[in-house]
Amino acid sequence: MLEKLKEDVFRANLDLVRHGLVRMTFGNVSGFDRASELMVIKPSGMSYNEMTADDMVVTDKSGNVIEGTLKPSTDSPTHLALYKSFPTIGGIVHTHSTYATAWAQAGRPLPCLGTTHADYFHGSVPVTRKLTREEIENDYEYNTGLVIAGALAGRDALSIPAVLVQSHGPFTWGTSPAAAVHNAVMLEEVAHIAALSVSIAPPAEIDRHLLDRHYLRKHGLNAYYGQKD
Repeated sequence: MLEKLKEDVFRANLDLVRHGLVRMTFGNVSGFDRASELMVIKPSGMSYNEMTADDMVVTDKSGNVIEGTLKPSTDSPTHLALYKSFPTIGGIVHTHSTYATAWAQAGRPLPCLGTTHADYFHGSVPVTRKLTREEIENDYEYNTGLVIAGALAGRDALSIPAVLVQSHGPFTWGTSPAAAVHNAVMLEEVAHIAALSVSIAPPAEIDRHLLDRHYLRKHGLNAYYGQKD
């Protein structure tokens, strides 16, 4: 079942290790098949060195295991809440990468200070509000997904493919698991650059027209960056 998606999710999880975004068993990648409304996700707490594509767990949109002998990631309800909230996405990544997590723990949105950021995120990356005690004690992981969606209210999920969960860490997404990993890599890079920039001097955010120029030359109907297919 969903063999291609299981392989894609497996490879994307290994890419988190290859790019230095995870330590030990932290982090997870999922993919969602819109036709069947099934999700494929990394097993909970499993070593990246030991797992195979066959270990990936298939769940329905309510989180029930459809295929697999292992428990799915404990973050599965968060992923499912995001797939429900953002119908254009097909892959989600969660990490505790150092610099993105530092911004999340500081409770600060990641400002768009230059064109490196603008090439991938059409504006600042928001940070969520804190979860309430009731939200933490009841359906914590699902409520995490809801506060992520709330932080993006009124914004396109694919133009800002990331949110920082306050006191926790980053979630990124894309049209596929590979795209979500790509966005996680770039989020960590721009979080690092922004931290260095802030440490040098209080920077001003990028001018709006320069932000739009850099973002739109890579994304959208009139994008002209790169080679034609």
